[in-house]
Amino acid sequence: MRTDARSADLFVVDDDPAVRDCLSLIFEQAGYRVTGFSDATAFLMALQQRHPDAVLLDFCLPGTNGLDVLQQIATRRFDGPVVMMSGRADIPMAVAVIQAGAADLAEKPLSSEGILDQVSRAIAKHARRHAERMDPISALGPGGASLLTPRERDVLQELVRGASNKEAGRSLGISPRTIEVHRARIMEKLGARNAADLVRVIYDERRFDAR
Repeated sequence: MRTDARSADLFVVDDDPAVRDCLSLIFEQAGYRVTGFSDATAFLMALQQRHPDAVLLDFCLPGTNGLDVLQQIATRRFDGPVVMMSGRADIPMAVAVIQAGAADLAEKPLSSEGILDQVSRAIAKHARRHAERMDPISALGPGGASLLTPRERDVLQELVRGASNKEAGRSLGISPRTIEVHRARIMEKLGARNAADLVRVIYDERRFDAR
């Protein structure tokens, strides 16, 4: 998972060749590797074979719209960020495309600096989310993680990945009872009332967005 947007692989989907060429030039000059598509069909076919780091997608495409394309993207098991573009962007459209899975909505006419920033931020946010799924402790941030001992962090890693007390104990070489003791201390330190609340604390979106 790339965290440096300057070397990212970007798909640009827009039926206007002038817009597509302009965006390709902007991003290529910024260090991106850009592939352009003039319609949803060609884009979706390419997505079956190759997953870019991000997609820049026009809302109005021949024969379809951005919401339909977002649904089809999901069937290709692509979970990377999609930044939607529209010349008629407004709050209802923004809500609709974000709820449908887009990372952001960019309003045309686009500025070079603005669209570069939106795509870069979308890629960086997606990379952080991916890292947190791989390492849930990072979701706590420095303050929360510092409350836990190294052993408690090990136990928490096992628990948030779905391990039972017995499985966690086997993995860490300690007894299930010791796991229970560590778990109780972890929940007390993090202010979690139960196991479900503990997972919520780890993956609380407000913690993520505040950083």
